[in-house]
Amino acid sequence: MSSWQAILFDFDGVLADSEPVHWRCWQDVIGDHGYTVPWDDFRVNCVGVHERGTVEWLRNQRSPAVPFEDLWAEYPRKKQLFRQRMLGRDVIAPEVLDLLAQLHSDYLLAVVTSSNQLEVEPILRTSGILPLFRTAVYGGDVSNLKPAPDPYLLAAERLGTRNALVVEDSMAGITSGRAAGLDVLEIPSQSAMCRLVREKLGLI
Repeated sequence: MSSWQAILFDFDGVLADSEPVHWRCWQDVIGDHGYTVPWDDFRVNCVGVHERGTVEWLRNQRSPAVPFEDLWAEYPRKKQLFRQRMLGRDVIAPEVLDLLAQLHSDYLLAVVTSSNQLEVEPILRTSGILPLFRTAVYGGDVSNLKPAPDPYLLAAERLGTRNALVVEDSMAGITSGRAAGLDVLEIPSQSAMCRLVREKLGLI
């Protein structure tokens, strides 16, 4: 076993390949305002960014810009679309389930996400992995979201250790983990996560 006491996982793009689902939900919302945005642009500008930041970027992709209040008022509908689409399929891959079950006996596990609790927690519960996590930090739990260190500092405080490895895929999340003074494993894609975590922990 490695020297870390805890492993802190981001959710979107790490535990679940959910970022394209977020994009498609927002496409439905902004389509009602007469425009769309390409996936590649959304991925660069919105992955790992809290929802208010996403709305701010999205509203400025139309000319004239959509008033922030108008697009923000659509956020509850976007959350509902996301829950429906994510809960309607197996979003946590079997290899992720196996990895978490393996790590649970040796490490303190946590989820640290900028996404809303109402979006993420039902997925964790439905997939059966919520009990494996000692704590979960959601977007509404801190005043300053990623890339600020606050989410990872809160998770470390709840777990009672700063000896933790952060698993992240976005620049905002990577910056947040490093700013909290924690070691960070950057993954290029969700499909590579399990292999890279096992390699980092010396389990391969």
